[in-house]
Amino acid sequence: MRLVAITPNFYRDNFTDRKYHTLDFQFLEFSVIQDGDNFYFCLKDIDNGEISKAIIPYQKQENDLDLPTPPTALLKVVNNLDYQQQEKIFRVRRKILKFDTRMQEFSSARSIKYGISSGKSSKFCAEFFLDKGELIIFLWIPYKGGKSSRIGRARIWTDWQDKALIEGYVSSGVGTEINRHKRSMQKLIEAIEKGGHYFQFTIGNRRYYCSLPISKNMG
Repeated sequence: MRLVAITPNFYRDNFTDRKYHTLDFQFLEFSVIQDGDNFYFCLKDIDNGEISKAIIPYQKQENDLDLPTPPTALLKVVNNLDYQQQEKIFRVRRKILKFDTRMQEFSSARSIKYGISSGKSSKFCAEFFLDKGELIIFLWIPYKGGKSSRIGRARIWTDWQDKALIEGYVSSGVGTEINRHKRSMQKLIEAIEKGGHYFQFTIGNRRYYCSLPISKNMG
């Protein structure tokens, strides 16, 4: 029977004990080394110098230690959501704040804005808006209005479940609900995804009917 001793370092007394012991000992010295982006666990046989190594699975984790504490107004709303929704919201916040080292967070009673400054020359890029206990996200994105281009405040309709819809430019407030055209098209898409083949939908004051051919291979 062989006993294996694994340690970062061996001392003279260890070799003395092994020499006068009746059991068979193998000394392995371990270390962790970095080679480029990879980390390796290495074992060196003290007697013959043979080295074995195995890669250590490693993934750089997001570090929130350098992020400011979330504003109280944001925490009050987020605390009422389930864990998955909380994670998605904080992930969005993390990406916004880490997008640029100059990014700052400006909190007010109903709004948390993200940008370079909050003065007259402010350049915002995103906003969490608090409306009746609901958390709404806006993005400032370029759009062309008339003969000039400007930054538009666009609402992102989302259920925080990997589904989102951009609702154009909203100058103030929370914007209107999805209009009937978009709602009708959304219902049409959902019906098609469910496997339906006969549809009716309304655009404006007109009602449309359509049917899709059923494949012979479909049940």
